[in-house]
Amino acid sequence: METSRDGNGTDFDDVETVLRTDPVMAKLLDKHDPYTEANWTEYERLCISIINQQLSTASAAAVKERVFTLLGDVTPEAVLAAEKAALRDAGLSRTKVEYLKNAARAFQRDDFTVEGLADHSDQEVVDALTEIKGVGDWTARMYLLFVLEREDILPLGDLAVRRGIQQLYGDGEELTREEMREIGERWRPYRSVATRYIWAEYESD
Repeated sequence: METSRDGNGTDFDDVETVLRTDPVMAKLLDKHDPYTEANWTEYERLCISIINQQLSTASAAAVKERVFTLLGDVTPEAVLAAEKAALRDAGLSRTKVEYLKNAARAFQRDDFTVEGLADHSDQEVVDALTEIKGVGDWTARMYLLFVLEREDILPLGDLAVRRGIQQLYGDGEELTREEMREIGERWRPYRSVATRYIWAEYESD
């Protein structure tokens, strides 16, 4: 992990100090670099989360690649102009085509950029995003984590996060969400960072 500050002013020395108090997380810090994702725009990132809904990592990546290639510039305007049949041929379900178009209209209507949501609490962001049909709590929390880069998000609605925590902290045995929240308490106030390392480990298996 880099010992510097990111665009939000996060001191990674402090992050590392906190997370290394957890021996399991300390090993992940030495093993992975989960900060290699492309610098997507806010709308692109929301599209990716919608595409990822209820799909395996491999399937979602393949569909995303085809959809983004079809669209070229992935903007609300491009999505609204795209033929529904072409989007479906790229691998989207009829429902997800509508979800992407719903999100496009919402982005044209409201300011969901990092700057536009800067003064919103995490819950206010979730409430605003979930007013868009097709954006549920999971998708909204992915937006908090990846787009807004809020530091203390623990998205237990994500299956990979739950399975990753169970593998790392429960020897693969099922844990309740309350037990997972208790495990996550040791990562505060940087549960988002810890979550990225959980994903990295889970996806490396």
